[in-house]
Amino acid sequence: MSDIRILAINPGSTSTKFAVYFNEECKLSKVLRHSIDELASYKNIIQQFDFRKGLIIDALIEEGFDVDRIKYIIGRGGLTYPLESGVYLVDNLMLDHAREGVYGQHASNLGPLIADYIANQIPGAKAYIADPVVTDELDEIARITGHPAFRKRSIFHALNQKATARLHARKTGVPYEKLRLIVVHLGGGISVGAHVNGRVIDVNNALDGDGPFSPERSGSLPVGQVIDLCFEGRLSKGDIRRMVVGEGGFVAYLGTNNAQEVQQRALSGDEKAHLIQDALAYQVAKSIGEMAVVLEGKVDGILLTGGLAHNQYVTNYISNKTAFIGPSYIYPGEDELEALAINALMVARGEVAAKKYRPIL
Repeated sequence: MSDIRILAINPGSTSTKFAVYFNEECKLSKVLRHSIDELASYKNIIQQFDFRKGLIIDALIEEGFDVDRIKYIIGRGGLTYPLESGVYLVDNLMLDHAREGVYGQHASNLGPLIADYIANQIPGAKAYIADPVVTDELDEIARITGHPAFRKRSIFHALNQKATARLHARKTGVPYEKLRLIVVHLGGGISVGAHVNGRVIDVNNALDGDGPFSPERSGSLPVGQVIDLCFEGRLSKGDIRRMVVGEGGFVAYLGTNNAQEVQQRALSGDEKAHLIQDALAYQVAKSIGEMAVVLEGKVDGILLTGGLAHNQYVTNYISNKTAFIGPSYIYPGEDELEALAINALMVARGEVAAKKYRPIL
């Protein structure tokens, strides 16, 4: 049987990651980093399309890959309208919603656009996304905010949370669909999800002011103080948005989004860095407690994943605080390219069927 060849694409804020897989084997993995100066000439994310897809194509040719033999192109899903988890075939409606950024502008919106473009250059190739950031499986009660003018949105690290949960299921020999898990993605943003029977029934909106703060996001803020700040006239809407996403958390308190730097500063005796690092872990532990209530205390495991899960001090702090809820398991890092490739491989082998983009409105 010939190899199933897959191209996985993950556009990020300051990098474009891609990998080529032959079945489960990664043959090439690259991180193309973009300086602030490089991106400054583009007015918005979508204008970066030609630049980023050109870099991927040039790199594939430079590495000598026979691009015409890659038939499965899978990109990270962006801020389209909400979807249930799964693998989706890219279509024109999805592309329109990604370009428009109907749920916001983020580099992940380029995922389906680049995948579709490359697939259209290869005879017989198809473009997909999997477990996009707008994956929405919330219980109806979890959507209620406290005022009918506002409704909770499900925006979180679905791809990595789902991949980590499935990895844990394989390691324990219990199907993901039979586990009750709390999965914590610890990265530039932090999301804490309650997984029941293969569905994420509650999770914080990790993009936009909900849950624990992170290296660059503020998390939940005192609403009354935010209202006052909005009407003082000193800051624009954009200024306040950046306080919440991009310039919150470690950036606001310590002037850096580099969690390793914060860890080293704390170890070197920087009391403020130590306090803020502790506060992040403290807030994550509190959010795990909330999700334990959602699961009615029946928790098979707490899974800590993402880049910050490499920080043993942080994971120990969280694990110790939440030990009464259930055991913690550490899965450091995030390999979203591998997760994308596995999803494409399942479609190629007929293990799952690719879904049609039908948003949950």
